[in-house]
Amino acid sequence: MTPVQAALGFTGVAAVLTITPGLDTALVLRTAAVEGPRRALLAGAGICLGCLVWGLAASAGIGALVAASSAGFEVLRWAGAAYLLYLGGKLLLRPSLGQFPDARAPGPASPGGWFLRGLLTNLLNPKVAVFYATLLPQFVPPGVPATPFSMLLAGIHAAEGIIWFGVVVAATRQLSVWLSRPRVTAWLDRATGLLLLGFGLGLVLERSR
Repeated sequence: MTPVQAALGFTGVAAVLTITPGLDTALVLRTAAVEGPRRALLAGAGICLGCLVWGLAASAGIGALVAASSAGFEVLRWAGAAYLLYLGGKLLLRPSLGQFPDARAPGPASPGGWFLRGLLTNLLNPKVAVFYATLLPQFVPPGVPATPFSMLLAGIHAAEGIIWFGVVVAATRQLSVWLSRPRVTAWLDRATGLLLLGFGLGLVLERSR
């Protein structure tokens, strides 16, 4: 397998994983619909930076160590579960627009808050660590420097994520009038909150290895 073939193969696999509905897409979709496109893109940028961090960790062997180490995996699993449960609970308890007219007031006050939310969601997800530790090495051709090529692959994944999140945000702009209705935003908060709680509980209930 040549470097070009490896990069193209990884691009296809990563693209499928990127557009598959999951936690990252749900977080960006809800943020775009309720808090605005700028904050949603900041959250998406944080998620994509997390991909680059995991790519570097995988190339350095840290990702594989976390995936193989029971203690390391458990620490990451419980930290991720606690963070997701916190985010989910916060959305479920968030005041509706009828009670709180300014929908964008709750939450982090600075742009970095939304960026950090996306970054932590990615970095505290042990399944992302396992994904990078197990999949990335398979696409590094023999004789090619592992770290630069791994970062190239992670960059491809991050770029696909930015494009996908841009599409998601653009789609919400077309529905902005409908999404701005109090009942719709309240439903999005509750639905996303339940989804985050589900992911968090899934990590809690996952069997120790």
